[in-house]
Amino acid sequence: MIDLTVKDLVKSFEVGTNILDGVSFEVNTGERIGILGRNGCGKTTLFRLLSGALYPDSGEISIASGRRLGLISQIPVYPEGYTTEDVLREAHRRLYDLEDRMNQLAERMASDDSPQLLSEYDRVSEDFRRLGGYDMEHERDRVANGLDINAAMRAQSFDSLSGGEKTRVNLARLILEDTDILLLDEPTNHLDLRSTEWLEDYLLHFHGSVLVISHDRYFLDRVVQRSIDLSTGKAEFYSGNYSFYVVERQRRFDEQLKQYEKDQAKLQQLTEAAEKLHLWAFMGNDKLHKRAFSMEKRMEKLRQTERPAEDRKLNVHFSESVFRADEVLAADSVTKGFGDRTLFHDLTLTVTGGERIALIGDNGMGKTTFLKLLMNEETPDSGWIRRGPTVRVAYLPQIVTFQDQTRNMVDTMLYECKCQPQEARDRLAAFGFRGEDVFKTVDSLSGGERSRLKLCMLMGSEINFLILDEPTNHLDIASREWIEDALSDYSEALLFVSHDRYFIEKFATRIWALRDGTFTDYRGSFEEYRAYTQRQQTLQQVVRQQERKKEPKPKKQPNAAKQLQKTEKAIERAEEKMAELEAASEQFATDYQKLMELETEKAALQSELDALYEQWEALTEESES
Repeated sequence: MIDLTVKDLVKSFEVGTNILDGVSFEVNTGERIGILGRNGCGKTTLFRLLSGALYPDSGEISIASGRRLGLISQIPVYPEGYTTEDVLREAHRRLYDLEDRMNQLAERMASDDSPQLLSEYDRVSEDFRRLGGYDMEHERDRVANGLDINAAMRAQSFDSLSGGEKTRVNLARLILEDTDILLLDEPTNHLDLRSTEWLEDYLLHFHGSVLVISHDRYFLDRVVQRSIDLSTGKAEFYSGNYSFYVVERQRRFDEQLKQYEKDQAKLQQLTEAAEKLHLWAFMGNDKLHKRAFSMEKRMEKLRQTERPAEDRKLNVHFSESVFRADEVLAADSVTKGFGDRTLFHDLTLTVTGGERIALIGDNGMGKTTFLKLLMNEETPDSGWIRRGPTVRVAYLPQIVTFQDQTRNMVDTMLYECKCQPQEARDRLAAFGFRGEDVFKTVDSLSGGERSRLKLCMLMGSEINFLILDEPTNHLDIASREWIEDALSDYSEALLFVSHDRYFIEKFATRIWALRDGTFTDYRGSFEEYRAYTQRQQTLQQVVRQQERKKEPKPKKQPNAAKQLQKTEKAIERAEEKMAELEAASEQFATDYQKLMELETEKAALQSELDALYEQWEALTEESES
C-alpha cells in the first residue's frame, strides 16, 4: 500500500531559482526513508510542503485516506500554564474524550434503561478498550522514560523548557499519537546516546512510514532502508542506508566523469574531422560541407554536457608540536559536585601521547564539567589534575565565543591568531570560507560556522593535546566530514565528548563511559565497547538466574495434598457461582440497575477466582517437587 505520493513538486523562493525542481517519489507503508543532501537543498522545505505549512508552486502531494502525518520540527503552541504532562496527555485527547463520554452515559443509564443508551455505552467502551485506553498511562510512562523525560520535567511548565527539551517532548507526543507517517527533521539533536538508541529501536519496530532528515550517519545506517538525495533539486534514489548511499554516489560520480571524459575525447575527434571536411569541401566537393555540418550538430550536443561536480574537500591539518613526554594528563581521586549532587567521585586516570579518547554518557552526567576541570575553568572538590610539562592544549567548547563578536572573520583571525592578512585568507579558504563570506561578522554565523572558524584558528597553533566538546553538534554531514578530514592527520592526544557514534567509532581508541558518578575505562573502539557492555549485561543476567536457583525452596507443608483438594473444591464452587451470574446478566440485560449490581458481584468473584487459581498452581508445583 502507498502511504504518500509526491509528483512533479516545484517550489521556489526566488524568481528563476527552483529549490525543488520536479521532485517525484512514493512511500510505501512501513518504509523508512532518509532524505539527504547538502544544507539549503530543500530537505526541510519538502517536509513543510508535506505537512501543509507551505504550498507548492506546482505539483501534487497525495496522502492515503485515513493516514495521519506528523512533523517533529513543528512545535505547537499550547495554552498558557500547560505542563509537559499536559502536552503528553494531549496525545491521548481522543481517549480522554471517550472516557468522558462513557462517564456521561453511565450517569444517564442510572435513570434511563433504554436499549439505545446501553448500545452506545457498549460501543464507546469497546472503542476505548480497542484504542488502548486502559494502557495509555503505562504507554505514556514508557515513551517518556525512553526519551529521558523525567518526573521533574513532566511537572515543569512547557514554556520554560529549552528548545531541545521541547523537541523531545514533541517527539514523545507524536509517538504517543500513533501517527501513521512520521516526518523527523533532525530527531537526534539534543538526544544523548541512550535516548537515541531507544528512538532507533522504536523506529525499527514502528509499523508506519518514516521520512527522516538527519546528520547522524550512524542513526541513518541503523534506521534507513532507502535514501533520496535532493542535492540537484530532483529526487535521486538509492536503495540502501547512508553507507550504501556514499559508496553508490561515488560510483555514479566516477561513471559520469568517465562518460564526460569520453564525450570530450569524442568532441575533440569530431572537431578535427569537421575542420578537415570543411577544408576539403573548399577544394570542390560541396557534399563534404553537409557531412561537416552533421558532425557539428553532434558536437553541439556534446558541448552541452557539463562536467560532474564533486564536493570540495578541505585541505587542512593541525600544526603539531614535538611531544617530549609520555604523560599528557594525570588525575587522582578527583571528585566534583554542585550543591547536594555529586557528578563524579574518586576518578583516577592517566592519558599518554597519541591516545584518542571518547568521553560518553547521558546528558547531565558531568562530561562538560570534567572538561572544564581539565581547562582550569572549574576546580575539583577533592583530588588533583595535572598536565604534562610539555603539553600544549587546545579546546573547542560546545558554545563557541570570540573576543569581539562584531569583528568579521578576517579581522578575528588577524587579532586573535596574530597572522598576516594573506595567511588569514588562505586559512579561511581552506575551511570553506571564500569570497565575500569572509567579511561576515562572527555574530551572524551559524553554530556550525562558528565551530568551523574556531577550528581554523586552533589549527594554526602547535598543539599536542586537543579537547573537543561535541565538535559535530549542529553540523551538516559535509561539515562533519571536513572536521574528520582535519583530524585524520592529527596524531597527538585527543579527548572528545560526543554523541555522534559514527565520529566516535572513526576516532576513538579508548572509551571513558561516565555513569552513576564513575568512569568505565575501556581500551578499544566504540563497537568493541558496545560488544563488551552487552557481554556484561548477559553475564549479569546469568548470575541473577543462578542466584535465584540457589535460593532455598519453601518447605513442603505436611498437609499439601489436603490443601490442594480443598482449593479445587473452592474453585468448582466459584465457577458454578460465576455461571449463575452470567445467566442472570443475560436475563436482566435491559435492567441497567440490576445489571450494574451483577457486574460488581462478578468482578469481586473474578478476583477471588484469580487468587484461587494462583494458590492451586503453587500447591500443584509443591506437591510435584
